[in-house]
This record gives sequence, structure tokens and C-alpha cells, in this order.
Amino acid sequence: MSVFDDPGHFGKLWASTYDNPSLPDPSQAVQFLAEVAGAGPVLELAIGTGRVALPLAARGIAVEGIEGAPEMVAVLRGKPGGDTIPVTVGDMADVPVEGPYSLVFLVFNTLFNLDKADRQADCFHNIARVLRPGGAFVVEAFVPDPAAFDRDEQVQMRSVTEDSASIRLHQYDRAAQRFVRQTITFDAGGVHLAPFAMRYLWPEQIDELAAAAGLHLEARYADWTRSPYTTDSRNHISVYRTRE
Repeated sequence: MSVFDDPGHFGKLWASTYDNPSLPDPSQAVQFLAEVAGAGPVLELAIGTGRVALPLAARGIAVEGIEGAPEMVAVLRGKPGGDTIPVTVGDMADVPVEGPYSLVFLVFNTLFNLDKADRQADCFHNIARVLRPGGAFVVEAFVPDPAAFDRDEQVQMRSVTEDSASIRLHQYDRAAQRFVRQTITFDAGGVHLAPFAMRYLWPEQIDELAAAAGLHLEARYADWTRSPYTTDSRNHISVYRTRE
């Protein structure tokens, strides 16, 4: 079985170093989600280390999570308030909970971590299943830029120090809208590999997945402050709803 078929693969690789200053400040996302959540409860798919869920719960909103990697959950549990959030360890495409929820959200491009088209579709259908009538599904994702993969591969230098060097390789399958990324680190301990895959989607394709699951697009923004989404936007925040 490929490592990419393991829903906990990303978390196993990155749990110990996931919380770092390069991550976006979650405060604007938390404000946006709190406004959409209503009375709750809410569900975060790929809750990770709780960087969004914890400040949302601190506002008095009942938050639950799904996470593929027990290693990520362990980091969450070690934070103040982290032991009070119910988390189901499992595949987010299956949404292995019952609900109903007023809000389900999936941030930081994580929809694309499901690197097969059928699993992305499964995720939407299962989200629709656990949303209450009129409930919302919020997705944060990048808008693919064809100029970023004008060739079928990329090589990037990540870091060089006296003791180590790290490079990142991408190989694209443009027909499948999928890439495989390998981060390779060389140090005194040897060669370390961190493979990762994504299946990226344009916003209109995400709309199609939502519609097939019975969800409709209510709004789309360029960022968490509700800036207008335009053809030049490189990211989007999309809000889908079930019928009342």
C-alpha cells in the first residue's frame, strides 16, 4: 500500500514540527468561522494540532475534530484546553462521526491532501450527511497557478547549513491534477525522506463536488476578511450550505 493511502501520513511526518512561526495567524479565520458557526456544534476536518480549533473553542463554541494522525492529536492534547475537544482518529474523507453540525470546516488547502478524485467526492457527500439543514461547509484552498508547474517537475533548495541541506522535488501529473512532492534532508544522521501528494482543484471544480453532494455555493472570498474574490485571487474561502 502506498504511504499516500494512509490518512495519518502527513501528521506522522510533520506533527513534531508543524507548529512554527511560518504558519498563518489563525485569528482572522477564527473570527470568520465563529460568525458562520451560529450556536454550533462545529466540526473541523484534519484538526491537526488545534491551531484553529482551540481559539474557536475558547469563544465558547462546541468544537469537535477528525484527524488521521494520533501524533497530531497528541500535540493537541498537550496544549491548554486540548484535552476538552473530542477528536475522532480516522480518515477525513469518511467523516466518521454522526453530527448534526451547524458548521464543518477544512482549512489550509487540506482538501487537496485527499489525492484521489473519488475520495474528494466521498468527503463532500459525507460532510453533507452530517450537516444540519442550513448548515455550512467552509473550505480554504489555494487557486492553482499553471505557471507554477509549467514543466512536469521542480527542484527547490529549502535550506543549507553547516550541518545539513534540504531540497524539495515536485513531479506533476497535469492530466490528473496531482503532484508528488519529496523533501530530502541530508545531515549527519543520513538521508531523510518526507513524501507528500496533493490533488489540486480549481474553485469551479470544488463547486461541482459540492453540487453533486447537495450543497450550494453561498459566498466566495479572497481571504478571511471577506475581500472580494477576483480572477487574480490566489486563494479562496468558499462557503457552501445545505438546503433548509
